[in-house]
Amino acid sequence: MRNPFDIKGRVIILTGASGFLGSGYAKFLREAGAEVIGWDRTGGKGIEAVDITDEGQVAKAVGTIVEKHGRIDALINNAAMNPAVGSEESKNMFVPVEDYPISLWKEELEVNLTGMFICIKAVVPWMKKGKGGSIINVASEVSSIAHDHRVYNTEGKYKSPAYIASKTGVVGLTRSMAAQLGVHGIRVNAFSPGGVRNEKMPADFVRRFGESNMLGRMAEPGEYNGIMQFLCSDASSFMTGANLTADGGKSAW
Repeated sequence: MRNPFDIKGRVIILTGASGFLGSGYAKFLREAGAEVIGWDRTGGKGIEAVDITDEGQVAKAVGTIVEKHGRIDALINNAAMNPAVGSEESKNMFVPVEDYPISLWKEELEVNLTGMFICIKAVVPWMKKGKGGSIINVASEVSSIAHDHRVYNTEGKYKSPAYIASKTGVVGLTRSMAAQLGVHGIRVNAFSPGGVRNEKMPADFVRRFGESNMLGRMAEPGEYNGIMQFLCSDASSFMTGANLTADGGKSAW
């Protein structure tokens, strides 16, 4: 019998491909037989340097892919501004609202939401020509709940309001695109993951974060790979406009 999860030969664009989760998705999907074209603003080994907030760059990159492969089967909108807790890059992203820079608010929305729309806009004409495709917009567990700032155990540290606002917006964008593109056989779904354990995270943070969900732990690296394959494959052929959540049960408390 045909395997509905089979993605061999499928041409998949993956944004944010050099990140912690993105690199794992790319490796897994390639091992499953897909042709994965990774994009990231900084580029890297086997990754194309594409700024998803630049409509011209995105259109050019998509055109190159179609010229080489003849089609685009899936787009995984994974790129986002989400630096690790405690990193220098994150310094202004965890401050109280009165200290949060408007310039950072605009930048986060531009990357996390507008960049996602730019990528969708660029691939849709080709998916229409191919009479189908799957678009996966990576949201977050905070697309449906507020972030529990107590996990930081530090007074005055808060998750970026633009991150939460943009990820909530991702779900709205997903529903809007699904409603418009379904008649063309193009499916659009959101994926809302919970936090993933990273070796760079302090042990006490990992423990507190895990205690906030029903499974009592953070997700392990690789636990979301199967979800990505599911959404790219025919196994999810009658699923569109949905927000698939894998947060250890946190939002169901």
